[in-house]
Amino acid sequence: MAVSEHTADVSHAMITTPVATADWLVVSPIIITILGGVICLMMRKQTKIQPRIAIATLGLLMLSNFGLLARVMDKGVITMVMGQWLPPYGIAFTVDATGAMLALIASIVAFATALYGVGDSDAASRRYGFYPFLMLLMTGVSGTFLTGDIFNLYVWFEVLLISSFGLLILGSDKAQLDGAVKYGILNLIATTLFLIATGYLYGLVGTLNMADIPRSVAALPNHAPITTVAMLYLLAFAMKAAAFPVNFWLPASYHTPRIAVAGVFAGLLTKVGIYALMRTMVMLLPVHHALLAHVLAVVAVATMISGALGAMAQSDLRRALGYLVISSIGSMLAGIAVSTALSLTGTILYAIHSIIVMTGLYFVTGMAGRMSGTFALRELGGLYGKSPLLALAFIILAMSFSGLPPTSGFWAKVLLVDASLKSDWPWLAGSILVAGFLTTIALARIGLYAFWRGGPEGTPDGTAFAYAENADMTAPDVTAAYTGMWLALGLLVGLSLFIGLAPDGLVAIAKTGAAGLVDPSGYIGSVFGGTGGHP
Repeated sequence: MAVSEHTADVSHAMITTPVATADWLVVSPIIITILGGVICLMMRKQTKIQPRIAIATLGLLMLSNFGLLARVMDKGVITMVMGQWLPPYGIAFTVDATGAMLALIASIVAFATALYGVGDSDAASRRYGFYPFLMLLMTGVSGTFLTGDIFNLYVWFEVLLISSFGLLILGSDKAQLDGAVKYGILNLIATTLFLIATGYLYGLVGTLNMADIPRSVAALPNHAPITTVAMLYLLAFAMKAAAFPVNFWLPASYHTPRIAVAGVFAGLLTKVGIYALMRTMVMLLPVHHALLAHVLAVVAVATMISGALGAMAQSDLRRALGYLVISSIGSMLAGIAVSTALSLTGTILYAIHSIIVMTGLYFVTGMAGRMSGTFALRELGGLYGKSPLLALAFIILAMSFSGLPPTSGFWAKVLLVDASLKSDWPWLAGSILVAGFLTTIALARIGLYAFWRGGPEGTPDGTAFAYAENADMTAPDVTAAYTGMWLALGLLVGLSLFIGLAPDGLVAIAKTGAAGLVDPSGYIGSVFGGTGGHP
């Protein structure tokens, strides 16, 4: 008896069109970093080879992200759905200008960290996972910026959280373990709140796809408790971003690990929280964001001012920088609170600037500590005479952080102040300017103590460097280590200056990204329109 053959029509359930070759750039950052991490782990005993593998891998990651950004700017939002299932059932990677730009800047900073780590990481830290953990961290960061599924946003947060634990305790000093406990507990609480909010949201709308959530939320009845979900997301991501008053974990932990680790943490981890706030509060829950906007603005001002005052009060360079990270987060929160296309442009630009400059300031601090043997301001002095080039790098980065021309920070603060004034929030604009003035004082204090005075506290001004024997920058045994550090620092300082002198291209990308957050029709169309979910 013959068996009849039936051909199933899967076109209504699955994607049948082939994926364009160039669209594989969407997932290439995940593939590159996982493979790079695996290779570094396999070569864990070859501690001299690991940096070369990591630098080459992260260089390839930069090229991949540059290509992805170019394609997004040319074609618009790009979506790739896993397993060929049509969205919202298939897990989607959806990349817009905001995600692609932040992924590129993150890869540049990770590349600089790998270079800096040549001198900052010893054989033991490489053996126990410095470079594999760095790769895993970039897997989580890249996934966060590129995912189009809110549950997978949680998953990528977990990936970067696990890797950050490993990086934080490399060395196993008592201070590191103490900092890791504080860092871990607060971040795990934030992650738990994130998961609870996501489960609650799924119970209400029945979808986790970020393109599907805005449409589903709009169709809910007025009595649906979406405001509760918005408040949970706000609290969770505010903790991740180190916003006031749930920011005490950051200055308690960021001064404990190696400078390369602290630098990449300061540059990237809090900005992931800011990105998640923009994506959830502005794009997914705009109506409920409007209800919480003034609360967010007050939090922004408190974060800016408390961070600046905290930096002024510190006598340790690393602790001072931790409070400056907090202050910078306040400026970005201000842009999210206003939530216009102009303010979000400023927030995106400020996030890019902060990623570069905060990492650079930590690198300067690390090199200053190596030259002097200490991070205590009272024991520092005369570094300008020791290394004028390092002093120049500090001045440029300090000017950029304070928002002074011709650096990257100037344009970001101009946009944020302009957006606040145009939205009739003059007190918020004034707070941004006051916080900028206070951070200028904090950085000027560091510069005067560490670089300009003749020597450490208690020595006559003009005395030859009391600690000159601690580090000879020209000694053959340290030249190779310092070469990587100088290259990393030069890359970040040069990038900040380039953005300040030629901001038009980056501002245009930030405008495109901000417009997509305010009006996500292009994002939604990429997922559901045209060819069944794939552009």
